[in-house]
Amino acid sequence: MSASRRSGTTDELGPDEPERDGSDGSDLLAALLDGMDAALCAFDADGVVTHWNREAERILGWSADEAVGRRGLAGWAARSADAEEVESRLLSSMHAPGRQVHEFALLTKDGGRVLVRTQSAAVRGPDGKPAGVYCAFSEVHAQIDLERSIALSEALFEDASWGVVLVDVDLRPAVVNAHAARALGTGRTSVLGRPLGELLSQGVEELESALQHVLAEGAPPAPAEVWVTVRAVEGEQRRCWRSGFLRLASPLAEEPVPLGVGWLFQDVTEAKQAEQEASLLRFRTQQLHRASRAAAECEDPAEAATVHLDFALAGFADHALIDRVAGGALSDAEAEGPVRLVRVAATPSGAPGPSSLSGHAGLPVRYAEGHPALQCVERAGALRASAGTAPPEAAREWAVARQWPPDAVHALCAALRSRGRTLGVVTFLRGAGRSAFERSDALYAEDVAVRIAAALDLAGLSGTE
Repeated sequence: MSASRRSGTTDELGPDEPERDGSDGSDLLAALLDGMDAALCAFDADGVVTHWNREAERILGWSADEAVGRRGLAGWAARSADAEEVESRLLSSMHAPGRQVHEFALLTKDGGRVLVRTQSAAVRGPDGKPAGVYCAFSEVHAQIDLERSIALSEALFEDASWGVVLVDVDLRPAVVNAHAARALGTGRTSVLGRPLGELLSQGVEELESALQHVLAEGAPPAPAEVWVTVRAVEGEQRRCWRSGFLRLASPLAEEPVPLGVGWLFQDVTEAKQAEQEASLLRFRTQQLHRASRAAAECEDPAEAATVHLDFALAGFADHALIDRVAGGALSDAEAEGPVRLVRVAATPSGAPGPSSLSGHAGLPVRYAEGHPALQCVERAGALRASAGTAPPEAAREWAVARQWPPDAVHALCAALRSRGRTLGVVTFLRGAGRSAFERSDALYAEDVAVRIAAALDLAGLSGTE
C-alpha cells in the first residue's frame, strides 16, 4: 500500500511541476501514524474516512485499504442501528471546543464487538474552518488498565502509609513520597538526586548493594529488613526498615531497559526492638535457671558463686570480678572508715575459661578513692561507668588506673546484698567491640548479684570461704 493511501492524502502535479517521489511528506505522515500506540482514524467534513493506522487495524481487523474512502461506519465498523448515533457524536466534534470523549461499541472484521473509548477533535482547514475530525481510540479495558496504573502510581506517591522511593540507575532518589521524605528526615524535593550516603550514616552499603542486585538480577523473593542510621535534623536515628524492591523497565523498548528501582519500605523499629528485647529476656532467664541448677550441685558455696558468674557472662560481658568487703559484711547503719575490698574471684584475663577463686589471701585490692566499685558498695546499688569514645590509648589508661583488664571500656558494678547487708560488689566489663551497659543490663546484673551474694553468705556461714 502506498503512503498516500494509508494516510488518505493525494499528490496532484501541475503541468510545470517536476515529478516528486512523495517521500518527503506522505511517507513521513504514514510512518508517524503507523508508529502510534493509539488507534487513529480521521473523517472529512462529509464523514468519509481519510486516515486509518495500524493500531486501528489491530483492534478492529479492518485494514487501511478496506477503511479509507468509506463514508461513515455503518455496516462495517458499526452496526447499522448504532452507526447514525456514533457518526453524529463523532462529527459533532467539528463544532465543539477542545477534545470530546465518548465510548462506543464497534464491530471487528470477524463480527465481534469491542467497546472503545474515543477522543475526537476538529481538524481545521487553511481558512480556519472545520474540515473534518480526527479520532484516537483504544479498547476500554486497556484504557482502564492505564488509568488504574496512573491512579495507583499517584496514590503511592501521595497517600501511601509506607515509604515509596524511585531510585534511578545511579542509585539516587528520583521520586519520593511524603512518608519516605519524613522517614529520611528531609523534604520531598531536597532529597532528589542526592547520594544515599548524604541521607544515611550507617546501612548505606547494605542498601546500595540490595539496589544494585535488583538492577542486575531482579526483585528478591521476600522483603528484607535493613538497619540504617538516618542523618535527621534532630540528630542521628537508628531505624529498621522492612524493604521491598522492584526493578523498573521501560515498556517502550524492544528489550527491557532498566529505569531504576522501586523501593517500598515500612518502619518496623519498635517491633524489632521489642522482639530483640523479648529474645534477650528469654535467654537471660534461661541462663539464670541453668546457673541455679548448676550451682545447686556445688558442694562449696564459694564455687557456686563462680558458677553464677560464668553463666552470666555469656552474651553479656567479656570479664567479671567479685570483690568482698574486707572484715565482713556491712549493714546499712555501718559507715565507719574507708571501705576496703578483697578479690574473691575473677575470670581469666588471657585465654577464655571458667572463673576461679582468687588466691590473694585476703589482701585488699588497690582501688583509688572514688572507684566505681567503692561507690557501688557505699550506695548499695548498681553503677555504670564507661571510657566513652576515648582513643584506644586513653581507654587503656582508664582501665588500668581502675585495676581492670586493659581492654575494658565499659563497666557495670552491682552490690552483693544478703540479709540486709552488703557483702561486696560484682563488676562486669565489656571491651571496645561491645556497646555500653544500659539500664536493662543493670537490672540483669542485680539479679545475678543476688544469687552470688546468697552463695557467698552461705560460704561465710559454713566457714568454707
